[in-house]
Amino acid sequence: MKRALITGITGQDGSYLAEMLLDRGYEVHGIIRRSSSFNTGRIGHIFQDPHDPDVKLHLHYGDLASSSQLARLITAVEPDEVYNLGAQSHVRVSFDIPEYTGDIVALGAVRLLEAIRESKVECRFYQASSSEMFGESEAPQSEETPFRPQSPYAIAKLYAHWATVNYRESYGMHASTGILFNHESPRRGETFVTRKIAMAIPRMLTGAQEHLYLGNLEARRDWGHARDFMEAVHLIARHDVPDDFVIGTGEDHSVQEFVDEAFGLVNLDPDRFVRIDPRYFRPVEVHRLRADATKAREVLGWEPRVRFKELVREMVSAEMEAAGLSLETGSAG
Repeated sequence: MKRALITGITGQDGSYLAEMLLDRGYEVHGIIRRSSSFNTGRIGHIFQDPHDPDVKLHLHYGDLASSSQLARLITAVEPDEVYNLGAQSHVRVSFDIPEYTGDIVALGAVRLLEAIRESKVECRFYQASSSEMFGESEAPQSEETPFRPQSPYAIAKLYAHWATVNYRESYGMHASTGILFNHESPRRGETFVTRKIAMAIPRMLTGAQEHLYLGNLEARRDWGHARDFMEAVHLIARHDVPDDFVIGTGEDHSVQEFVDEAFGLVNLDPDRFVRIDPRYFRPVEVHRLRADATKAREVLGWEPRVRFKELVREMVSAEMEAAGLSLETGSAG
């Protein structure tokens, strides 16, 4: 039985990856931060009683800010695979808390790599890199595209990315990265633009929300489904040769297109509800990100299953169902 350790297991990506690995017979260990409120909602459906002798999911308190705790966990768990998905992952917020973002995203990865190196545990390491590292580089972006990070988050991710490459080349570690473009799902955090849009739909229909406040509607992103992308992540970690892979759908759509598609599902006119709030603009905007995932397709055999319209529909449908509505009966007419 293979054993995996996941940072960020309570996040969107971590929950899908843990779910998938458990289905494939793994013993899964996840690092969670201590909180006075429950923060394990996304993995509630796979939670297992720790008193069960056959339990396959184990949760450990820890933090990417603590070198000693990470070292103890690596030594105690002795994982076959380590997936570093933990991060302060909100790009706009990274401008407000750049020091914390750098500590967790950049140095957190180094702490984890050092814990693996010093413990001498033989394992495969996966680093969640980000398309935001490309910044304003010309689209489409591939593994050969120059990086031009435009935010504290992107800069921190680039540090972690190059640290992973450096540990691979310096110490012979099986350390790989996935440069993931935007990936969404009904489990996306509520402050991210796609989830904000999807959540607004039933609220508009029921009168619970009057306006939806957004930032730059012209920003274009390559949006895929987080479940598909976690399939790619596992393929990257299990690939015989450690390497770096761009993961995306190869299509880009604007925030305005996402709004139009989502509101169109229930026949709502977005012009009646959508308002622009300057506070949601970044100090430096990234205008277009679109993946060239040729390498992942040819080397890993990976292809995205869920496309843009299907993704939007799934996210809106989930919010409608949570509100006791449906796409078929809850439209505004």
